[in-house]
Amino acid sequence: MRKSRFTEAQIIGMIKEQEAGMATAEVCRKHGLSPASFYKLKAKYGGMELSDARRLKQLEDENAKLKRLLADTMLDNVVLKDLLGKP
Repeated sequence: MRKSRFTEAQIIGMIKEQEAGMATAEVCRKHGLSPASFYKLKAKYGGMELSDARRLKQLEDENAKLKRLLADTMLDNVVLKDLLGKP
C-alpha cells in the first residue's frame, strides 16, 4: 500500500484552511496536490480532529493485521485438510 506524502496533521490543516474560506484551488496550489486528491482526502478526513485521524489510522493498521492472520489461518486449515485427505 502506498504511503501518503502528507501526515494526518497536514491533511487536517489543509481541510481547515479550505473550510476557513480559502479557495480550494488556492489550497491545492499551495500544498501541491490536485483538487481530486484534495476532495478524496476531505471525504476521508473531513470533520475529524487530529486525535480522531490517528485513531482511524491505528484501527486500519489493526484491521489489516487481523485480515492477514485470518488468511494465514484459513490457508493452514486448507493445507491440513489436504494432508488428511478430507474434502
